[in-house]
This record gives sequence, C-alpha cells and structure tokens, in this order.
Amino acid sequence: MKEFIALLQQGGIIMYPLLLCSVISLAIVIERCFTLRHKHIIVPEIEKVVRSIRTAEDIPLALKVCSQNKGPFAAIMRVGLENHTLPAAILKEEITNHGRQQVRVLERGLVVLETVAAVSPILGLLGTVVGMIKVFKVISLQGVGEASALSGGISEALITTAAGLTVAIPTVIFYNFLSQKAENLIMDIEDNANNLVRTIREFSKDA
Repeated sequence: MKEFIALLQQGGIIMYPLLLCSVISLAIVIERCFTLRHKHIIVPEIEKVVRSIRTAEDIPLALKVCSQNKGPFAAIMRVGLENHTLPAAILKEEITNHGRQQVRVLERGLVVLETVAAVSPILGLLGTVVGMIKVFKVISLQGVGEASALSGGISEALITTAAGLTVAIPTVIFYNFLSQKAENLIMDIEDNANNLVRTIREFSKDA
C-alpha cells in the first residue's frame, strides 16, 4: 500500500484522474460481466414456454411466466404476447420499437468504458508533457548537472505514461469483449422475437 501511495505521489496530479478512470472501468466491467450472463438475460424458462406456444390458448401461461421475470428479454416477449391479435407486420413493428428501447439496457455503461479507454492514454501523455516541462524548468535553472532534481520530472513523465497504458489496454479488451457479448444477446433476442411472430402468424391463419 505504501508503494502504491508513493507511486501516486511520484506520478504527480495526473495520477489521480487516472486512478478514477481505473476505478470506473473496473466497476463497469464487473457489473456488465455479471449482468450480461446469457441465462440472466435469455431466461431459459421464458424461452421454453414461448417456443412451446402452439395456439392462442397457450398465450396466458407464457404471459404469466414473462410477467414473473424482469429484463429486456421478458419485456420484449411480453409486448409480443400482449399484442398477438395485431396483424403480423404491425406486431413485428411493435416488437422492434420496444426492442430498441430495451437494447439500451444491454449496452449501458459501454460508452463510458469506451471513453475511459480513449481518455486514459491521453491523460498519460499529458502527465508525460507535465513531467518533461518540469525537467526543462530544472535544466534552465540549475543546469544538467543536478541529476536528483531532474529525476523527479523524468519519473513523473514515465510513470504517468505507463499508468495511462495500464488502464487503457485492459479497458479496450473488456470493452470489445462486452460489446460482442451484448451484440450476441441482442441477436438471440431478435431470433426469439422472430420465432414468436412466425408462431403467432401460423395459429392466426388456422383460426
């Protein structure tokens, strides 16, 4: 802990926004990894009961199961089931419109993660510039012979650069991973929604 505090002090004031960026990034990554679990979003019970629909008489049971669960998948399926009497084209449009709103739930926090990934190396570069300014200031006042005086500015420049990259690199990796995970979940929800529309269309024809 003492070494960490010493490192913060050596890196200068830019280390504190970098520390904040790392905390924000870590919090979002943990929350999104927990939230974007497949079974947490695509609830197996809902998926099973919706796929088992064969007639309009099966709708109330499916609606009950959807109402007992929360999340974007349950909400979208519930919209489709509640509006099953609408023409297929209008029904699909209703599901699509509601789906756009629910997609925000899956992508929440990813913009912040992307921002942290972009800003962290820039903050590191800013710290490098600040450190080098201090080095040149020392040189102008004391000359190049004062190694101990120069080392502070040089260490500040190097530490902030390393810190910025240390925050940015894993953040970029997790951003890409979580974005792909959210995209896969959106595609799975679309697949289930399309299957529901086709099922409703089929038993509506038979009615």
